[in-house]
Amino acid sequence: MALQTNYLATWQRQVRAALLVGLCAGGSLAAAAQAPTVAAARVPRAYTRAAHLMGSHFTFTAVSADDSLAWRALRAGLRETGRIDRLFSYWDSTSQVVKINRSAGVRPVAVDPEVYDLIERTLKISALSGGAFDVTFASGDKIYQFDRQEHPGLPDSATVRRSVQRIGWQKVRLDPAAHSVFLPEKGMRINLAGVLQGYGVRRAAETMKKMGIAGGLINGSGDVYCWGKQADGSGWRIAIGDPARPHAVSSWLTVSDLAVVTAGNYEQYFTVGGVYYGHIINPHTGYPATGLRSVTIICPDVELADALDDAVFVLGPVDGLALINRLKGVDATVITDAGQTLVSKGMQLNSYHSAAPTAAANPKP
Repeated sequence: MALQTNYLATWQRQVRAALLVGLCAGGSLAAAAQAPTVAAARVPRAYTRAAHLMGSHFTFTAVSADDSLAWRALRAGLRETGRIDRLFSYWDSTSQVVKINRSAGVRPVAVDPEVYDLIERTLKISALSGGAFDVTFASGDKIYQFDRQEHPGLPDSATVRRSVQRIGWQKVRLDPAAHSVFLPEKGMRINLAGVLQGYGVRRAAETMKKMGIAGGLINGSGDVYCWGKQADGSGWRIAIGDPARPHAVSSWLTVSDLAVVTAGNYEQYFTVGGVYYGHIINPHTGYPATGLRSVTIICPDVELADALDDAVFVLGPVDGLALINRLKGVDATVITDAGQTLVSKGMQLNSYHSAAPTAAANPKP
């Protein structure tokens, strides 16, 4: 406002000078009438900040005509995501998640309502997906190395079975009166990594919206949520990567007020006999989920989308898309190991390939 006030004061002095010159010369007031009456309106533009949070790369974008507001909102969104990272960290010894894990088989741990509520929501997703999404996956033994190399074979079946003995979302005991969480077996652990980036993005977006940012986009390493419009008034165009060609795009869509969340096994994987085994483990079997290279979920809730992409990955192309087709307001597109793109019912996708995506009526693995 100070810059605008100074501009108006300068313009007013110039008008008075022009009037004085015109009157002294016997001229008309036409020249003064041609001067502008208000300062030019400020044009919205996009402001962006990047940060390393939750072990991933985040970018925060705010669209605003007020640069001071935009930068304040970006800092607030970043701080909110950092707060969530510390509160739910699997590694920080002061986090409430670590306290729950340390007390497994010993005692319940009272936690903040925010922590209790998120864990409760994840267990509901576990029930919805038949356990394909399971925050107790951290109870499993680490028996794989996802080094992008060819391995001679998979671990023996007995080792794999033992690795998942302590996994089981049904075992988690919640006490709503005490806001406590109890893992009944020693060695059990929870890890909210499968939903935490989505939750962090959602809370950051809510913070920025409350501050008056009408348009923005937050990308937490593939967990994208956008709202409003871009600076030029257009919608947000989100690209979906091509697993067969790193840094290339397989398809895109234009969205607003939606989350677009993608999970893939083309960055953390190993191969056996040319077959890809990605880092997403089937909690029922202990083996890496197979059949899909990429899963993208589109829905208004970025937290929900973040959980569903792992669930679909574990369920596979047929059962995974069947789950999505039962959910209102949720869509998905998946890319199979064979490179085929499948979509849920009603999904509109712009493909960069000549072949159109296959509808989910009779998806083929």
